[in-house]
Amino acid sequence: MNLSVLRILDANLNRAREALRVLEDYARFALNDETLCGELKDIRHGLAAATGAVGARAIHLRDTAGDVGTEIKTQAELRREDMAAVVVAAGKRLGEALRTIEEYLKTISPDDAGALEKLRYRFYDLELRVVRTLRNPDRFGTARLYVLITESICRRPWLEVAEAAIDGGADCLQLREKDLDGRELLSRARAMVEICRRQNVLSIINDRVDVALLADADGVHLGQTDLPATEARKLLGPDKIIGVSTHNLAQAKQAALDGADYIGVGPIYRSSTKSRDILPGLAYAREAAATMTIPTVAIAGITESNVDEVLATGVRAVAVTAAVVGCDDPRGAARRLKGRFEKQELHAVNGR
Repeated sequence: MNLSVLRILDANLNRAREALRVLEDYARFALNDETLCGELKDIRHGLAAATGAVGARAIHLRDTAGDVGTEIKTQAELRREDMAAVVVAAGKRLGEALRTIEEYLKTISPDDAGALEKLRYRFYDLELRVVRTLRNPDRFGTARLYVLITESICRRPWLEVAEAAIDGGADCLQLREKDLDGRELLSRARAMVEICRRQNVLSIINDRVDVALLADADGVHLGQTDLPATEARKLLGPDKIIGVSTHNLAQAKQAALDGADYIGVGPIYRSSTKSRDILPGLAYAREAAATMTIPTVAIAGITESNVDEVLATGVRAVAVTAAVVGCDDPRGAARRLKGRFEKQELHAVNGR
C-alpha cells in the first residue's frame, strides 16, 4: 500500500471530520434543527464506516511537524466575516475532502470509494439545504412597523397614503393587491418602490415574484399556497427579502429552512381586511418569537388599542393595514404605532 496515499487520506479524513462537526454544530445550536443535525451525523458515521480500517492505519503515518503545508495560509483563511462565512467555508472544505478521499481510496478499496461517492452526493443535497438557511441579518434590518398598502382600504389616494405612512415612521411597505391585472400591479409596484427607495424604507410585493423582480422591490411576501420560498429564491437570488406567512410553529420552522428572511405570524386577531378560518392568536406569536431565530412579524387585527399586548409577546415587528391606511390621518396613526415600539424598548432598557 502506497504510504503517501495513506498520508493524503489521513489529512483529508481530518478535514472532513472537522468540517462535519462545524456544520453539525451550526444545525444543532444555530438552527436548532433536529433533522439536519441528524443527517449530518449520519454522514459522519457513514464516513467512519467506509474509512475506519484505512484511517486506523493512516493515522500512524501522520507527521504534523514535517508537513510542509501547515504553514501555508492565505489571508482569507485567517478571518471569517460572520457565521455564514464559517458555514460556507466548512461546506466547501467538506466537499473537497470527500472527493479527495474517494479518489485516493479507489487505489485501495473501490467498494469503499463507491460508498464515499454516495456520501458525497448526499452531502451536496444537504449543503444546499444548509445554505438556504444562511441569511444576512441586516437584510430585514431593524424593521418594526410594517404597513400593507391596499387601495380599497385607503381613505385617500393610495400613493399619498403610502408616503404618509413612511413619514409617520413605517419601516417597510408591502403592496398587497390581489385583484389588479398584471400591468397595473407592476405600475403601482414601481411607484411604491421609488418612494420607498427615496426614503430608505423596505419595499415588499405580496405574492408576485415576477412583479417584485421587474419593479426591483426589496423582496416578496408569500402565503402558504403561493410559490414555495425555495423556488422564489431561485428567481430572486440571494440578496432579496423573502417573507412567508405562517400559522403554526411547524410552518415557521419550514419557512426558515426554505430560506425565508422573516415570517408572518398570525392571524393574531380577527381582521376586517381578510376573513380567516384559523386564529393562532397571541399564543402562537409568543411561541414563534421565543423559538425562531429569524424575525417574526405579527399580523391581522392589530390596532393602537391592542398593539402593546402584541409587542409583549416578543415579536420583532407588527404588520398593519386598516390601522394606518384606513385612517383619515395615516401619518399620525403610523407615528403613534411606532411610538409604542419606542416606549416598549425604553421600558426594556429601564427594566434591566
